[in-house]
Amino acid sequence: QVQLVESGGGYVQAGGSLRLSCIVSGGTFATYGMGWFRQAPGKEREFVGGISWSGGALYYADSVKGRFTISRDNVKNTVYLQMSRLKAEDTAVYYCAASTGAYGLGRDRNYVYWGQGTQVTVSS
Repeated sequence: QVQLVESGGGYVQAGGSLRLSCIVSGGTFATYGMGWFRQAPGKEREFVGGISWSGGALYYADSVKGRFTISRDNVKNTVYLQMSRLKAEDTAVYYCAASTGAYGLGRDRNYVYWGQGTQVTVSS
């Protein structure tokens, strides 16, 4: 059974930084495209960033480009989301997800495995 566990969330002031981690077990991590999504209270879940299985292709939502960086370590079965220059509107529960396909990493319907989420709160 594939399991995804996020960590690294917390409370930070606007302008600060956080690094989220997501460790994957029970599957073939090195073959998965990985993504980060977020959901704020009262809003729909939205795409944040995605990374191909090799790490060679990266995708970001316009709202986080230049501030967030996604990366992966296929030895540690872990994907990361480095978040910098955080804003109050970045406050949300952040989820990592795994896709068995090579395309469409910007769409949540293309992901088959999901973590439980980690809360990120940015104070203004």
